[in-house]
Amino acid sequence: MKSRFNSAGRIGVAATSVLALGLLAGCGGGSGDDGGGGGDGGGETQSGSTLQKIQDEGTVTVGIAGEAPYSFLDGGELKGGSVAIAKEVFGALGVENVEAELVDWNSLIPGLNAGRFDVVSAGMSILPERCEQADFSLPTIMYTTALMVQEGNSKGLTDLQSVKEMGGDVKLAVLAGGIEAGYAEKMGISNVQSVPDAQTGMDTVANGRADAFAMTAISLNYMADNNPNVPVEVTKAFTAVIDGEEQVGSGATVFRPGDDELRKAYNEELEKSVLADEETYLGVVGEYGFTAENLPPKDLTTEELCSGEVG
Repeated sequence: MKSRFNSAGRIGVAATSVLALGLLAGCGGGSGDDGGGGGDGGGETQSGSTLQKIQDEGTVTVGIAGEAPYSFLDGGELKGGSVAIAKEVFGALGVENVEAELVDWNSLIPGLNAGRFDVVSAGMSILPERCEQADFSLPTIMYTTALMVQEGNSKGLTDLQSVKEMGGDVKLAVLAGGIEAGYAEKMGISNVQSVPDAQTGMDTVANGRADAFAMTAISLNYMADNNPNVPVEVTKAFTAVIDGEEQVGSGATVFRPGDDELRKAYNEELEKSVLADEETYLGVVGEYGFTAENLPPKDLTTEELCSGEVG
């Protein structure tokens, strides 16, 4: 199926600085039949259904954090795999215009719940602690992790376990509120530095202020490939292991708790327009470097990820 990404209407971008209104950004709520989590309702707008509002206006506003290749700005144009998925689905729902609000990663869920935007389209991983704060769609993108290190990788880092084994001799940079920050905390990695965005993470390693930057492999490889003059390299992708358990990572679109009508309609179209099969999936996200390995297995559910039953 051909993606609507290049044929949809205008794309508006408003760069803002949403203040952090809570802790870690999140997943949550919903009725449990098609994704969601444990929100307490209240997702409908004062004037009625969010779905009806965006259909009447023909425009949906998505929160993004500027992480390539999920959702980012390129010369003022909104691009990325997560955005392409959102545009495909919302287009099928009759909403042709996508506007974006750019915020720090840690401000995505607080901004969503404060009504700054309608959904979050940033490739956010479904995690139990996030599921207490917002609702997730069906899983859309599977993740592996990697480390960005200085060219030559003088310390021979390969994964988070290798970082842990070197103790305080290695300074690890992680995205504030990102899934890798949780991995590092659970593994007891002590010398950790938070950065607000991916660009800062790369700069921190390139300038020697950190020895490694942990993030999703596809993001780090995308940055390295598109910044050939920056003296960094990316390790092979790996799956984080905590207490002997491999950590299953999958991202999704995020909704306000209780915004069930919109989430259910989104999930129905998502299954048909994006997740139907490998060919359909790659037709939507393939141009951003995503492969068949990023397509979630059909038996992986949002409920499992929210409950921590996998990974």
